[in-house]
Amino acid sequence: MQHRQGLSLPIPDAASAAHSARVAAYIRQRIIAAGGSISFAEYMQHALYAPRLGYYAAGSVKFGAAGDFVTAPEVSSVFGRVIARQSAEVLAQVEQGAVLEFGAGSGKLAADMLPALAEFGALPERYAILEVSADLRERQQRFLMREIPEHIDRCVWVDELPEEHQGVIIANEVLDALPVERFVQRHDGIRQLCVGIEQDEFILVERPAPAVLADSIALVEDELGHALPVGFVSDISLGVPGWIADVASALRHGVVFLADYGVSRHEYYAVDRSAGWLRCHFRHYAHDDPLILPGIQDLTAWVDFSAVASAAVENGLEVAGYVTQAQFLLGGGLDKEFEKFSELSPDAQIKLSGQVKLLTLPEEMGENFKCLGLSRGMAITPSAFGFADRTQHL
Repeated sequence: MQHRQGLSLPIPDAASAAHSARVAAYIRQRIIAAGGSISFAEYMQHALYAPRLGYYAAGSVKFGAAGDFVTAPEVSSVFGRVIARQSAEVLAQVEQGAVLEFGAGSGKLAADMLPALAEFGALPERYAILEVSADLRERQQRFLMREIPEHIDRCVWVDELPEEHQGVIIANEVLDALPVERFVQRHDGIRQLCVGIEQDEFILVERPAPAVLADSIALVEDELGHALPVGFVSDISLGVPGWIADVASALRHGVVFLADYGVSRHEYYAVDRSAGWLRCHFRHYAHDDPLILPGIQDLTAWVDFSAVASAAVENGLEVAGYVTQAQFLLGGGLDKEFEKFSELSPDAQIKLSGQVKLLTLPEEMGENFKCLGLSRGMAITPSAFGFADRTQHL
């Protein structure tokens, strides 16, 4: 398997290359059946979630050193412990509160949170995990059984949102995996970027934007106060409002913690940000070509947090706060994780310091990752949002 010219990426092993070829064949069939092209959002949906084929539906390792990227829970248990401290503040205000985690990845966040919640006297009777990938669900079950057998009875896996939930909902790097539409502004209006086929390779092609896409971009331009310049390329997640509406419908009392790569709408569609926010991850290499390695590389788009907050308010939720990951950790109890720092061995001190730097430094994860809190019926806002809140910038 060869990469497109100019990309310096690892060459996949034979099994991975064969799997990617099967995914490519599956997508080609969909393109042919559609008459020669499909929307980029449909391409992304197939590449990530096609049954038994897509990146999140097949059996490869995604997270950690052996996968394609590292999430905050894999970096350090400190992340999960701070989330647990904030969750404990919420659960103290909710009767019979539970925790619901979307897309639990490797299971590391749950493995860190449950013992911490027990330590803080806030252990819920139920820690639910909503996982769409059967493969990841099995991996999570094995991991949690091995790591926290004393808490495994509290863990349940669900296929859909509960009709009523009280307590905490957590979605760490979930919204960035929702398929996005790609578009370009032309002299005659918005054009939709679609995926076609040329000489058996996937290519981008343009077609007139459907009304739902054109209307969504018109709303963006209204909020920005100006039209996007001709030639401007970007992306938009048309699935975010529906996802937030579903979460709002389920949450009766409590807080939703959302953590993801993202910015405000004005930053997302800044005139100097043409090319959009889509990124691809393969074996810890980040690049900008989503049309290669289908099924074996992650496709992700940064989150327009203004769109998330607007959808939340429209569905009856309140914005509890919007901060960078560094601010969330610093305001949420990071200092308490260092109270016994002097008792650690020198090697352990160096390791913990390095982990915290990766989580908090602006040039690492500290600035690009944001944490947004959404709430219903809460008298006290989680303390992590009391430190340098940026809600006014949404």
